[in-house]
Amino acid sequence: MTDLQQTIEAAWNDRSLLQQAATTEAIQYVIEELDKGRLRVAQPATDREGGWLVNDWVKKAVILYFPIRQMETIEVGPFEFRDKMRLKTDYEQQGVRVVPPAVARYGAYLAPGVIMMPSYVNIGAWVGEGTMVDTWATVGSCAQIGAGVHLSGGVGIGGVLEPVQAAPVIIEDGAFVGSRSILVEGCFVGKEAVIGAGVTITGSTKIIDVTGSQPVEYKGTVPARSVVIPGSYTKQFAAGEYQVPCALIIGQRKPSTDLKTSLNDALREHSVAV
Repeated sequence: MTDLQQTIEAAWNDRSLLQQAATTEAIQYVIEELDKGRLRVAQPATDREGGWLVNDWVKKAVILYFPIRQMETIEVGPFEFRDKMRLKTDYEQQGVRVVPPAVARYGAYLAPGVIMMPSYVNIGAWVGEGTMVDTWATVGSCAQIGAGVHLSGGVGIGGVLEPVQAAPVIIEDGAFVGSRSILVEGCFVGKEAVIGAGVTITGSTKIIDVTGSQPVEYKGTVPARSVVIPGSYTKQFAAGEYQVPCALIIGQRKPSTDLKTSLNDALREHSVAV
């Protein structure tokens, strides 16, 4: 893997190396490993500190994959596409349900049990076992979606390729993301969190816990099991005071051995729209 990384880094710094067979083979190998889930753009850290590790060089390989591909016409029944990228195939073998006209690009990993309603998953993304990608939801390039996650209708999970040092969107296991929510630019959602409908979170969005006597602020990070709704706060500008969007943590998902019951209770208790 070290040799592979060195080859990608060398090509990143010298694009003339893309003309060499050894370089293109290395790039193609990385994309194949991403497609099969054996390699990830980011993965949980294995040390005691926890957190996530981002593999910048893998993102570089994804970016370098584009210039070595040629445009081609793809015909699927009555539909015609023209693109450089292959589409994912062999869903039956992978144990994935795909409802027409859902599309996933080759180089995106879908674990067994994933359900794709008419939706889109881009190259470099990783979607965990049993996750639902609901109607018109989009999972952007390199986004990391955990197991048992529900992305409701129209959810937009942003893609992050450039700058390569930017962290991808990460949503941990068991989270629920409500309809038309937008999560982009390095947003992190902890395990079993509940994001209400219409919440927008970027890596710099204020997320304010209002459950205690004093507000507690986070930046772009939703702690595990939090229940979140859209909000706003007042900010002073040269032209005066205006309302700026934020997200509000209004409660915690209650412990339960039945996570579906726990989720429904959380939604009802806090009157969260989904």
